[in-house]
Amino acid sequence: MNIISEVKRRILIGDGAMGTYLYEKGYNGSFEAMNVREPKVIEKIHQEYVEAGADVIQSNTYAANRVKLEKYQLEDEVAKINQEGVKLAKKAATNDTFVVGTIGGIKGVQQNDKTKEQIQAAFKEQADALLSENPDGLLLETFYDLSELLDAIKIVRELTTMPVIAQAALGEVGVMHGGISVKEAFEQLKEAGADIVGLNCRMGPYHILRSLEPVPLMDDVYFSAYPNASLPDLDDGRFVYQSNPNYFYERALDFKKQGVRLIGGCCGTTPEHISEVAKAVKNSAPIETKEVEYITQVETPTSSSDSSFSYQLDDVSDENPSVIVELDPPKKLSTEKFVEGAQALYNAGADAVTMADNSLATPRIDNLAMGAIIKDQTNARPLLHIACRDKNLIGLQSHLLGLHALGIQDVLAVTGDPTKVGDFPGATSVYDMNSLKLMSLMKEMNEGRSFSGKSLGEKTSFTVAAAFNPNVRNLHKAVQRLEKKIEAGADYFMTQPIYGENQFEEIYEATKHLSTPIYVGIMPLISSRNAEFLHNEVPGITLTDDIRERMAQCGEDKDKAREEGISISKDLIDKALQYFNGLYFITPFLRYDITAELTSYVRQKNL
Repeated sequence: MNIISEVKRRILIGDGAMGTYLYEKGYNGSFEAMNVREPKVIEKIHQEYVEAGADVIQSNTYAANRVKLEKYQLEDEVAKINQEGVKLAKKAATNDTFVVGTIGGIKGVQQNDKTKEQIQAAFKEQADALLSENPDGLLLETFYDLSELLDAIKIVRELTTMPVIAQAALGEVGVMHGGISVKEAFEQLKEAGADIVGLNCRMGPYHILRSLEPVPLMDDVYFSAYPNASLPDLDDGRFVYQSNPNYFYERALDFKKQGVRLIGGCCGTTPEHISEVAKAVKNSAPIETKEVEYITQVETPTSSSDSSFSYQLDDVSDENPSVIVELDPPKKLSTEKFVEGAQALYNAGADAVTMADNSLATPRIDNLAMGAIIKDQTNARPLLHIACRDKNLIGLQSHLLGLHALGIQDVLAVTGDPTKVGDFPGATSVYDMNSLKLMSLMKEMNEGRSFSGKSLGEKTSFTVAAAFNPNVRNLHKAVQRLEKKIEAGADYFMTQPIYGENQFEEIYEATKHLSTPIYVGIMPLISSRNAEFLHNEVPGITLTDDIRERMAQCGEDKDKAREEGISISKDLIDKALQYFNGLYFITPFLRYDITAELTSYVRQKNL
């Protein structure tokens, strides 16, 4: 007897949640480590699920991989925690109970710094440990990233021929990230070697049922569903779920109608939920045919205007350099000078006026608001920075939707300075994403899809700039990062300020194999004190000794310092234009008269 032979003829009942159930009982920390630290607690929960009617119970090893155990300094206990997890489940099992070893997804919606190779090694290490205790199969669950789940199946298939259950977690009803439908995902999982394919976590029964409705039955592969108890609520800082076991009785009957043959529960479910599922469908014969209402008219996102800024770059030449000028939004509520500055920069010949997103973690008027104001009140073209520091994934996507609604298409994606450098060092840095993932999100929206894969009904037309810091010891590594940003979707680059004339040639030689345009940064100096601050205290900016000396010779004479700063900038412009056709001027302290003069200098120089 094995899981596959049984699921062919009858509906099997899975168990419910372990983590949230332990949390409700007051336990915290690594729940998987309790396999070793408090094994009787884990064994008792397994027994509760068996007594509730579960035919298939899973080892308490969802997050027992090296990557996730590092959080608790338990990465050296991977083998023991997984082996004990299978042993405890077997102790609680009856002769009619299947025990599967559980492997959870590693990639979530939040970023982590692990490479694909490290994640794959973690899966193999965990699978080896689970298989050493001879479970009845492996359950791969809560994978948000389909490619990661496919990789995990490939890894375990190289280790065993035993049954593999593969369950994905959806971002939106009916689709995975990247707009992949459940039907397509299931087909790929079957092709990779899964015996049972299904959905778990993230959603309650209603939304998982809706996701399964368009999916026809498949040959030689069977369906599973492990929904959450409900959508989560937040109570005093804790996630809580509806207490609704009776609801699961009716929904289990609905899952049966959708062809599901293995039904369990995920977050928020308890033995009471599983008992109701068992009462409804345990040992009943599965359906053999299913009527599917196929969708003949698929919503195809429409394209919006494609007059994006980067398209102008095709016409850039030695005679026609492009100029972007940064003008930071004001820290105070008065906006008149900012608006005047944006118009003055346009009049001087700037192709776009770019606005930072609370640079150096210092709050300013929201650049979305200022972008809308200059678009409405001036002729300037707004180019907005978006930092990952201050907004979670929901806020970032909402912000981008707002930009599109306002007709603002040009964006610079940055990870963002940490909050400790700014005016509110106690503020929380979010960092749900980094700049590369933000670029990928914008490119996904350009295909008409949200991060979760759901159609937006219309394609955005963002052009995406990326930051480039050439002021590093190892320029080769910095260029390698540029290549990753190009893969993520960067259309062009904007560099940190450069103050060494020799750097332009070095940067050109290091990047000449790239076809992506580079706007080299030049920030005028206004005093010796300003120069020393930038050189000694601002990350990513380095001044030459010659420039620092030239500014120091101006002493306290502000006018002389201004003129010397402009002279230095013009020298840098002359040198930069020998190698690059894009210039990025950073306006100091809202002194737009200075960057307007430099912009005019470039335009007059090429008349």
